[in-house]
Amino acid sequence: MLSYRHSFHAGNHADVLKHTVLTLCINYLKEKDKPFLYLDTHSGAGRYLLQSEHAEKTAEYQTGIGRIWQQETLPELLTPYLSVLKYYNRTETLKYYPGSPLIAKQLLRDQDKLNLTEIHSTDYPLLRQEFLKDKRAKVLREDGFQQLKSKLPPQSRRGIILIDPSYEIKEDYQKIPKALLEGYKRFSTGIYLIWYPVVNRTQSQRMINQIVESGIKNILQIELAVQPDNNQKGMTASGMIVINPPWKLQQEMKELLPWLSQQIDPNNIGHHIIKQLVNE
Repeated sequence: MLSYRHSFHAGNHADVLKHTVLTLCINYLKEKDKPFLYLDTHSGAGRYLLQSEHAEKTAEYQTGIGRIWQQETLPELLTPYLSVLKYYNRTETLKYYPGSPLIAKQLLRDQDKLNLTEIHSTDYPLLRQEFLKDKRAKVLREDGFQQLKSKLPPQSRRGIILIDPSYEIKEDYQKIPKALLEGYKRFSTGIYLIWYPVVNRTQSQRMINQIVESGIKNILQIELAVQPDNNQKGMTASGMIVINPPWKLQQEMKELLPWLSQQIDPNNIGHHIIKQLVNE
């Protein structure tokens, strides 16, 4: 039985990286009028109260979005991301953190579609409630990996697919390369965003190697570490594998990632990576 709840980790350094990349990719697709699909395989509850018992217990948001929220001067590239946070937080106090589905909900246009899946028995009703009145969205309690077979390609032939499991089930590391390839065969021109944690470097690197060796083209890696790799319990880094990245994403992250790293890792004990793993 799944026990992972993202409410313990909402707004942490991994969310900042993931949602920065996501918002840049969404805004890229919005440059054309043609509609697109946002498909989220592991959606979570959608919205997280940062003063909740869960969030306060770990307080991970304080060393993530908390280090950026009150900055007076911010890089312009962060504007799409911060605009969503401001929409859900109408005061200076950061009360709510929007997960990926709510970020997409706020940024997508009337002509775009959302396909959201969440299998957790507690989070699914919360997610469904967030989208009750949104005619653009389908919210399903189904296996997220199966969506890469059943929902692709989208009718519009344009889309962003976010693959973001908790990795609580270790088999996720093996499932992702296989499910990703299934989706890619059906929809090779989509933008795929695969989030990964670094808890055990060998484990995450093995998955990345399998993706690289799959035959998929145009793969970019973006990683932010707040600690050196170690054998202790806990996540030291996280990253995004981006397939078919927007043409300007690599340069945008080269401008933005050093700044994010400095804010989130002020003692400079971690690292950041932007690397083209497979060419077009």
